[in-house]
Amino acid sequence: QVQLAESGGGFVQPGGSLRLSCAASGLTVNGYGMAWFRQAPGKEREFVAAFKGGSTYYKDSVKGRFTISRDNAKNSVYLQMNALEPEDTAVYYCAAGRVITSSLRFERSYAYWGQGTQVSVSS
Repeated sequence: QVQLAESGGGFVQPGGSLRLSCAASGLTVNGYGMAWFRQAPGKEREFVAAFKGGSTYYKDSVKGRFTISRDNAKNSVYLQMNALEPEDTAVYYCAAGRVITSSLRFERSYAYWGQGTQVSVSS
């Protein structure tokens, strides 16, 4: 049974940083496309970042601020978020799937999802 468990969310002031973790079981993270999505109140869930093979992909508005990484030994994926803005406030979800590059930004490409972790950015 595949499980993805996110952690690391919280409350931070604008300009602050958080590091989200996604611990996987039932699959190996280096064998799947791994991604972070987020859903803000009243909005649809959106792509944030993905790691596929040796390449990383980002939503334009987080480029230069967020970094996705993977630790095969810990079977985990991380999202380092710096220079956080109030617009980054959302529930962040970890996802895994057998994705192809052209579709890795789409929810439907991912078969497995975590429960989400709340990130709140406010002064």
